[in-house]
Amino acid sequence: MTKPPRILSIAGSDSSGGAGIQADIKTITMLGGYAMTALTAITAQNSTGVTGVEVLSPDFVAEQIDACVSDIGVDAVKIGMLGSAAIAQAVADRLEAIAVPVVFDPVMVATSGSVLADAETITAFERLMQLAALTTPNVPELAALGGDEALRERGIAYLAKGGDATGDVVEDRLERPGREPVVWRAPRIRTRHSHGTGCTLSSAIATGLGRGLDLVEAVAAAREFVRAALDAAPGFGAGHGPMGHQAVH
Repeated sequence: MTKPPRILSIAGSDSSGGAGIQADIKTITMLGGYAMTALTAITAQNSTGVTGVEVLSPDFVAEQIDACVSDIGVDAVKIGMLGSAAIAQAVADRLEAIAVPVVFDPVMVATSGSVLADAETITAFERLMQLAALTTPNVPELAALGGDEALRERGIAYLAKGGDATGDVVEDRLERPGREPVVWRAPRIRTRHSHGTGCTLSSAIATGLGRGLDLVEAVAAAREFVRAALDAAPGFGAGHGPMGHQAVH
């Protein structure tokens, strides 16, 4: 039997299971990967919002990464909510020594609107964007990072996600230095059950890269997984409910 790709998710916990580490584990597992985690923060949240956040220490986040890498090994990494600038720097310190693909989801605001990254943390994203194989900002995150021009000047690969834009068609655009953009368009799936789409997409891309897919193939496959999970949402929660990872085969 072929061994599954080993995917390390560095992110926060979502107590309701829709986003964060929980969404990453579901996604990686359903796509045939082996999920490992380094928790950065623990949140009390559900489909209606975040009511509490406990951020872990940078040293303990680094210790979790070391524990996974030194024993199990890792084929790709997904980064989500970081919780503090010090954690962002500690994660960058560790990942600069690991020669595997990194997918960085620059989480700033939850689907419910709760702020998950302050200005100092966003500034610390710079190192992570430089070492990542792909950064995956949504519309407001792209704006906060300076827009397309600023990201192109950084010379990084990024996926400008269009789920937060308006209109009946969702457009996702992959930008890579020195290459023509790759654009995907698809009819918008109109649902309020979209909690964790960014987490799911980034961990699905990381799983594809860990399996050996090239970047375009990994993004294309991840987009299809997210759309299938949106279609299969179980309808839980009074707000932005979770997707149906368990139904995607």
